[in-house]
Amino acid sequence: MAMILDAFAYYVQNMLTEMVKEEVHMLLGVGDDIDKMDVKLGDLKNFLADADRRNITDKSVQEWVGQLKRAMYEAADILDVCQLKAMERGSSTVDVGCFNPLLFCMRNPSHAHDIATRIKGLNKRLDTIKERSAAFSFINLGSYEDRSSKVHASHSGNTRRETSGEFDRSGIVGEKIEEDTRKLVEIMLTEKEGNANIMVVAIVGVGGIDFDRVELLRTIITLAGGKHCGEKALAVLQPILTTALTGKKLLLVLDDVWSHEAWGDVLEIPLANTLVRGSRVLLTTRDERVARGMKAVLPYHHVDKLKEEDAWSLLKKQIVSSVTDIHEIDMLKDIGLQIVAKCDGLPLAIKVMGGLLCQKDNQHSDWKMVLDDSIWSVSGMPKELNHAVYLSYEDLPSCIKQCFLCYSLLPKAAKFLREDIIGMWISEGFLHGPSDDLEELGRKYYKELIQRNLIEPDSKYIDQLFCNMHDVVRSFAQFVARDEALAAHSGESNIVSKLCARKFLRLSLESKASGSDGLDWSSLQAQDTLRTLISVGHINMKPGNSLVHFPCLRTLHIESAHAALVESLHEFKHLRYLSLERSDIRRLPESIGKMKFLQYISLRGCQQFVELPHSIVNLGHLRYLNFQKTSINGIPRGFRVLTNLRKVNGFPARVDGDWCSLEELGPLCRLKYLEIQGLENVTASSFSAKAKLVEKLHLTNLCLTCGSRLGDDGLIEEETQQIEKVFDELCPPPSLNFLAIEGYFGRRHPKWMMSSSDMPLKNLRILMAEDLASCTQLPDGLCQLPYLEFLQIDRAPAIKRVGHEFLQSYHHQNPHPSKAVISFLRLHTMKLMGLVEWEEWKWEEQVQAFPALTELILFECNLNRLPPGLASQARALKVLSVQQVKGLISLENIASLIELQVIENFHLERITNLPRLQKLTITRCPKLKVLEGVPALQRLMLEDDYMETLPEYMGSINPRRLELYCSLALLASMAVAQSGLEWDKFSHIEHVKAYAHEGDNPRKWYALYTTNPYNLETNVNSSALMYRGTLFSLEDAQTFESVFKMTRRTFRYICSLVSLELNYMTCYTFADGRELSLQDLVAIVLRRLYSSEPPETIGSTVGVNESTVLLVTESFVAVLCNRAKHHLLWPDSSRMYKIKSMFDKIHNMNNCCGVICTTRIPFGPNRDSEYYCSVIMQVIIDPEMRFTNIWLASTGSMNPFSILHNSSLFNECQKGDLLNGNKLKVALDGSEVGEYIIGDVEYPLLPWLLTPYKEEELSDSKVEFNRRHSAATTCMLNNVLARFKGTWKYLQEETWWPVNPDTLSNIINACCILHNIVIDMEDDAAMPSSEAEDWSYHQQVRQLANEDAVRARDMLSQFFLARMSSELGVGTVDAEEDHELAATGSGDENKEQEAETKSAEEERQC
Repeated sequence: MAMILDAFAYYVQNMLTEMVKEEVHMLLGVGDDIDKMDVKLGDLKNFLADADRRNITDKSVQEWVGQLKRAMYEAADILDVCQLKAMERGSSTVDVGCFNPLLFCMRNPSHAHDIATRIKGLNKRLDTIKERSAAFSFINLGSYEDRSSKVHASHSGNTRRETSGEFDRSGIVGEKIEEDTRKLVEIMLTEKEGNANIMVVAIVGVGGIDFDRVELLRTIITLAGGKHCGEKALAVLQPILTTALTGKKLLLVLDDVWSHEAWGDVLEIPLANTLVRGSRVLLTTRDERVARGMKAVLPYHHVDKLKEEDAWSLLKKQIVSSVTDIHEIDMLKDIGLQIVAKCDGLPLAIKVMGGLLCQKDNQHSDWKMVLDDSIWSVSGMPKELNHAVYLSYEDLPSCIKQCFLCYSLLPKAAKFLREDIIGMWISEGFLHGPSDDLEELGRKYYKELIQRNLIEPDSKYIDQLFCNMHDVVRSFAQFVARDEALAAHSGESNIVSKLCARKFLRLSLESKASGSDGLDWSSLQAQDTLRTLISVGHINMKPGNSLVHFPCLRTLHIESAHAALVESLHEFKHLRYLSLERSDIRRLPESIGKMKFLQYISLRGCQQFVELPHSIVNLGHLRYLNFQKTSINGIPRGFRVLTNLRKVNGFPARVDGDWCSLEELGPLCRLKYLEIQGLENVTASSFSAKAKLVEKLHLTNLCLTCGSRLGDDGLIEEETQQIEKVFDELCPPPSLNFLAIEGYFGRRHPKWMMSSSDMPLKNLRILMAEDLASCTQLPDGLCQLPYLEFLQIDRAPAIKRVGHEFLQSYHHQNPHPSKAVISFLRLHTMKLMGLVEWEEWKWEEQVQAFPALTELILFECNLNRLPPGLASQARALKVLSVQQVKGLISLENIASLIELQVIENFHLERITNLPRLQKLTITRCPKLKVLEGVPALQRLMLEDDYMETLPEYMGSINPRRLELYCSLALLASMAVAQSGLEWDKFSHIEHVKAYAHEGDNPRKWYALYTTNPYNLETNVNSSALMYRGTLFSLEDAQTFESVFKMTRRTFRYICSLVSLELNYMTCYTFADGRELSLQDLVAIVLRRLYSSEPPETIGSTVGVNESTVLLVTESFVAVLCNRAKHHLLWPDSSRMYKIKSMFDKIHNMNNCCGVICTTRIPFGPNRDSEYYCSVIMQVIIDPEMRFTNIWLASTGSMNPFSILHNSSLFNECQKGDLLNGNKLKVALDGSEVGEYIIGDVEYPLLPWLLTPYKEEELSDSKVEFNRRHSAATTCMLNNVLARFKGTWKYLQEETWWPVNPDTLSNIINACCILHNIVIDMEDDAAMPSSEAEDWSYHQQVRQLANEDAVRARDMLSQFFLARMSSELGVGTVDAEEDHELAATGSGDENKEQEAETKSAEEERQC
């Protein structure tokens, strides 16, 4: 970014004023020079705004401006050095406000002389600069307020920006414009209760001019049929307007409005007193504050960017002429999409690009030149784009201009939090004011940039935490800052030459390359004037590289930095902002305590970081510390002296004897943001009380975190009670705005979240809770919070019911329903996710709640119906998403709903009576048969890659647009239009886009249809692509499943997995010459794997050559093993949680993760060998008969122990990288048993592999262990191996084995994968993703050295017996103790229901 002269001059002049005030200049002997400097800066300041403005484009002033900037930077450096020297000699570092650093100079003559000399030299340079300024005829633009009015005046006189009411149809593209138009019409036609006669509706986007008041009145008078007779006085024109409009209903469009003054001062009163009810004003503006000033109705309509296809359509409309071949333009779509991507969906930019391309030949090379042209560097920006952004920039106050330019320097691909950006602004000195208010001032500036549409919030994040800057805006800002700053990325070929050509003050580097392709650190070392260095991505570093070459740095942000760099950090005397994210550093050096100016330290993502030096307590200026996603193991005692801290993320809760780190938080009264992690380590509630959270009156954001206990079946009561008491003492202050709780494992919520007359969360706006392992209900105090707007609960598996207490807390229950308090008065968004056992939601129709709720998301629960109160009371509900709600059968009667998503609800049958529904997405809901009562439906999206026919309800609904993702067979049927069976179901729909996937491309095949004018475009050639053979053409589903041993849907899925590679195998034919289709190829392979017959027999049966059978099989198994390997991945944490739960329910084996066994697979001789071969396969099996791990050994002589010892499973488990999830508490003393698998006596006893007891005389507990162990292993192995070998008979007999040993391995692996796929397809909810591996599970390490296998088995056997005794109700003293012990296990709350579940599961499995 670039210095904004008048803003920085204000900063420097304040410093000089302070010097004069303290008379330090007299003591230094430079009184006259200081006075002169103050006067000269004052004189210069009068025209610095004009110099800044002209510096953007006027090259004649750029050199002069550069000299002045360097002088000002030197002035700031001088004062910096003086302050630092004073602090090093023991002056206060905590309260900066009461400290004048120059007082130290009186006691240090040599230092004072140096300062005096530098000030005198600087004064002479300012003399020269001031003298030269006369040559440029700068004008005095005065204060920002005066300048702003002049800018507005220039806007109103700019006829080039004036708009008209003429309709330009060439700019209308895409369905979004239709949706937006309908929304606006609906708003305009709605009468708001209590409204005056006239209602203002706002459209907020880009663009903007201001109005001359007289001309505005004259224009409206003329358009209303009156005559203004040339009058210029407002007092005369307003009565004329009143006469012209009296008794009329008016629609007034005010386009591109910059200020609300024209409305408030000129039009509002005469129009409100004259027009009849129903009149409307529609305004467009780039600034939300204008809409607010004109009292426009909420919500404002925001103009979205164009989607990719719509942007391409707009670009084509600008280029295509009567003589242009549309097909010729379509051939350039690939490069055209890259051009519109550069425009980032901004219509103005796309239209300008279209104008440029009109002047080029329709050749790929010409368009490529436009893509790569300097138009994207700002110096070449078209005037129309440049001017549009310039107006917004020039309208900014000087202080916000600096912040805007700073934002443009951030690498586009990286995500920077709002608070990180504000930290940069503070560190750069862009925010001026009292120290306590700087963060709030930064948030105000940040919000203003949003309101002016210069940055836009990322909708994926709440509370505007992340924003993006449009490429056009970014380019303009970087152009303005070009004399001081360089923003470069790895795609540029001339980065090094730019770095060699000149020295920059600010440098931003973004690199996606690695190794030899990356930028060398040494290429930066000449940039010794840098004040800001931001590096995202990889930079090549060598031993000896350091940061000492950048002595002037104020801001340093480096991702993935080498650990050696931190050793030289103390060299940065001026550094304020230090961010070393995702680096491999383990500690900060002790010398960091010398960096007295440090305000901001972020080590986010440095996973190896463990140690914070004690010298950190010397950094009294620190405002921000971030240790998120590090391994920090504690903080130094004395941390409490850092009372200047405003934000601390990732603060570790640790206990050392009678000391707890939470004590160090007590005195930090200025904290506004606080995240505490590791609260499970706190052993007493008295420790948490010492954090004194309730006394931190400035605290607005709080995050309380424990290590997740999800899936931990062994939580004991003492632990849950302890964490409850710890959280009770962490009561936040009333100022709290944002609260996040993660990993809390208490059974009840903290007392301060429950119903209470003195509940402290009165100002809470946002609440997020995640991983609530044991809570059985939602907190009942939330309904009374007056400002709560956003509520998210993610993963609370113990909640089965949401009752009346959630909506009507105890203190708000009222015997008179008519006087009942409305619950959740302001809540607009609620997300309830991962409540996997939630079955019931009580909310009667008469209970008033959620009047402002606009968006509701329900994900992964067992609800069987939505509550009646949702339909009757949530009258503002516009968006509803229902995903993986397993019990839901119907969805109906929500009158206000506009948009609905139903995703993977496998039991959903009906959607009815949604009268205002406009957008509906249905994804994998196979039982949905009824869709009716949706008269307003505009857009329907159906997604199911295996859908073979359109639903019958399609014929009875009439959406305007249908987007379909289906099987290739269905797409082929639609592609033949009237000749296909599906025609009557979709022919009445205006626009249809249907796609079928192939490999990783979800839109490989398409059919695009419109009714008026009729058009059907497709790339599906049904005769060439489908049904080329006969093997797959079995119409009857029962016959199909009998032949292929799977459903047609499963068969289609398998085809989709291998389609990308096998579709290109077009050389294979039947014996009669017909070409084999993809489905035929797959059918041949399945036929071979199902059979023990030799390949020539199979070939003869299906009508192909033996060589075809062999080659197709070899190709198929190789592709499947690569494409479908996710079906054989070790389970991720959520899947393992389900596996352990099923072992518990079915076999009473708590924390068990699988059964291990080995089996022999025989193969006979092949053409090259007369010998027989055996392959030994070691497998791990889960309760649903899936294989979760396989290992192949090539010789049959090895015993199970040897095979296990040589397997990757053994190595991974021994290292602690597998079976490393949550442990099971098995005793009141805290003893735990880790995850384990079970195997028979041929296997060794290991901490993670438990075998049965072998001795003859067994105790009751050992007998019980052996009984459960035997039942589980026998049941599973008998069923699984019988099913596996009975299905894949190729592996059962001594069949001919392939010559290539890799093919042999692939065939076995492929059969295991197919075995799992058939099971996975039976349970849609269990379908693994192709990216299913969960690294959060694998990154844990189990410490086996601390575990004893014999003791673990003994403890587990005693635990089993204790649970059994408690279930049987044994009445002895020992049994009572056993019951107390058994209560620490899982599933004890409802034994009756558990017994029923067990019975059903056992019947299915055994």
